[in-house]
Amino acid sequence: MSRGSDLPESVIVIGAGVAGLATAGLLARRGVAVTVIDKLGEVGGRAGELSADGFRWDTGPSWYLMPEAFDHFFAQMGTQTADVLDLVDLDPAYRIYGPRGHRADVRSGVDNVAALFDAVEPGAGARVRDYLARAEDTYRVALQHFLYTTFRAPLALAHRDIRRRLGVLADLLVHSLASYVARQFTHPLLQQILTYPAVFLSTEPSRAPALYSLLSHTDLGDAVRYPQGGFAAVVQAMAALAREAGASFELGAEVTEILTVPTGRTGLLGSRGRRGSRAVGVRVRQGGTTRVLYADAVVSAADLHHTETQLLPRKLQTYPERYWSPRDPGMGTVLILLGIKGELPELAHHTFLFSEDWTDDFRAVFHRANVRRANARRAHLDRVGEQQSPKAHSESIYISRTSATDPTAAPAGHDNLFVLVPCPPDADLGHGDAYGHTTDPGVADIADAVIDQITSWTGVADLRERIVTHRTIGPADFAGRYHAWRAGSIGLAHTLRQSAFLRGQNASRKVAGLYYAGATTLPGVGVPMCLISAENVVKRMLGDRSSAPLGLSLGLYPADKSC
Repeated sequence: MSRGSDLPESVIVIGAGVAGLATAGLLARRGVAVTVIDKLGEVGGRAGELSADGFRWDTGPSWYLMPEAFDHFFAQMGTQTADVLDLVDLDPAYRIYGPRGHRADVRSGVDNVAALFDAVEPGAGARVRDYLARAEDTYRVALQHFLYTTFRAPLALAHRDIRRRLGVLADLLVHSLASYVARQFTHPLLQQILTYPAVFLSTEPSRAPALYSLLSHTDLGDAVRYPQGGFAAVVQAMAALAREAGASFELGAEVTEILTVPTGRTGLLGSRGRRGSRAVGVRVRQGGTTRVLYADAVVSAADLHHTETQLLPRKLQTYPERYWSPRDPGMGTVLILLGIKGELPELAHHTFLFSEDWTDDFRAVFHRANVRRANARRAHLDRVGEQQSPKAHSESIYISRTSATDPTAAPAGHDNLFVLVPCPPDADLGHGDAYGHTTDPGVADIADAVIDQITSWTGVADLRERIVTHRTIGPADFAGRYHAWRAGSIGLAHTLRQSAFLRGQNASRKVAGLYYAGATTLPGVGVPMCLISAENVVKRMLGDRSSAPLGLSLGLYPADKSC
């Protein structure tokens, strides 16, 4: 594919995570000379992998949803998903346990979901059919109009597809996901099934707009799949395609500065009539040496806060510290990676432990003042010898047992467990031991409590005795390895004020030739969103203001049935 006349001849991409790899691949495929730089010694970023004692764990994303985004990306790279990934449909999609041993298997497909809902709450089956039909419709509209866009053409939002749904969309924006679901379903379990996707958005159901009900189409209406080899296989496929297209990689090298030069008077947004600057390269530190790499443009797929406040001088920051102070960093996580002797049929490939009333769970994770009060109260009670211990992390946790599907994830006769525990985004909770640190007490305490919880709730009485390998990752690891703002593990929370065009822009207003990709910019968090953010960078460079994916003529997106 020849280079478009509007594309720069050379680009440096900061970060070799999903967004960086996708950006590099799409640009290299179009004839741009691309160099990818990452401080880590391997590609993947937060979509990482850890191996120990014959076990292998994904250390980041583990849910393969929104297949259209993957299919579209791979088509843009001249291949198709089936040629680079071995996808397996999961049945059940996931399993749920409650604190009293209550268990439910959730199977994808509208008929399966309706049967489950009717069994739990008579009459809810018909209502969930309607709910999922609306979710699918919203999902298709989002793909066609809200995701593959930089919101530089407001009139695009006047498309007839949107005009026909103004009332519905307004309702989905002014109400929270929690309230939207609660007015349709009464049983707590059904509410949890429909609102837990808020956690994938790094927020809580009471603050996520009901628009995100569209996510229920992806796991309930469509299917939950697993790429054999885990998300590490996805990352390696993307890196291989980028290299085949001509991209080069500088790993184990950290960008310490984005280099700029002054330009004449510019038309950059916010700088009319003033002198501007242009990105011309980066300064890189590798080992004990520092060097400079030059390019016509720079794309930062690193944490946006780090990019703006650490790699640019104050006068050139589009998003300075004052921009960040009122923002919500989303959730932190403690990750527990376990190698287990023997198999654990009690756990599905995906398993959730849901507390009966998870109000306190979300309060512990997202309301830091409450957490500080809880910690102070706990310290006081410890001093007076009382046994009460307020929550400092969520008891609604996620467990991935990829060895149930992937025989390469654990030695024969063993299982691997990846346990994600939502916690406050607070680096003071400390490090785990996965990356060479000693496990800090805050992380160790959470890991011990969660192992006991899994034992109690799932009925695996001898779980602790069967652990042969144990690793942990804490909030401080996210802050140190990925420069994650305030140690958030996923990215900025998808609240109303941090969604769509309110999430910021994917190009600097003060530095020409500087672009942003990844979970901390639009359209948001998650692997599919990172793939889309990469394409949006290309669209920005091309001057494409449309809201449709590049190459829509490929026919990857079915026409809206109601249009």
